[in-house]
Amino acid sequence: MHLKTLPKSFFNKSTIEIARNLLGKYLVHKNLVGKIVETEAYLKNDPASHAFKGKTERNKSVFGKPGISYVYFTYGMHYCFNVVTNKGFGEAILIRALEPVEGVEVMKKNRKTNDLKNLCSGPAKLTIALEITRNEDGADLLSKNSDLKLMQGKKENFKIVSTQRIGISQAKEKLLRFYIKGSEFVSRK
Repeated sequence: MHLKTLPKSFFNKSTIEIARNLLGKYLVHKNLVGKIVETEAYLKNDPASHAFKGKTERNKSVFGKPGISYVYFTYGMHYCFNVVTNKGFGEAILIRALEPVEGVEVMKKNRKTNDLKNLCSGPAKLTIALEITRNEDGADLLSKNSDLKLMQGKKENFKIVSTQRIGISQAKEKLLRFYIKGSEFVSRK
């Protein structure tokens, strides 16, 4: 599979457009690769966003430059991976699900399951499968030298479904969750 790093210009759009455009791109951590099949956008002035109440030690990466990672620990047991999109505004995109592509046997071992469709079908599942931890917080996802990066392959044609976000208590009605229609690897339809 021939992949190339996303250009910085990829982030010269709104967070919602980027959330849609990340579908079909690849998340690579070392030798583990997954195709992004589901995302959720979190905007400034969004009560569901970690940035809503301002900058803290925990969320400082979300206020960084577009194209870096924001990785946080949640519920005292899981990491979630986000892509920062809008410098200084605290906007980011949660990567909710991946289709496993390369390093699948390692992912299965990491997740202790052989169920391919369930391997990366949720934000905590995919970080466990790809061995993403808080150590990757602030990583430059556009650098060829980074262990954690966003990449693009050949152009694909697919339909995008837009729905309400999952697992939040505020601003649930916003249609800011996007997934590839027909993908068997999304967290929920």
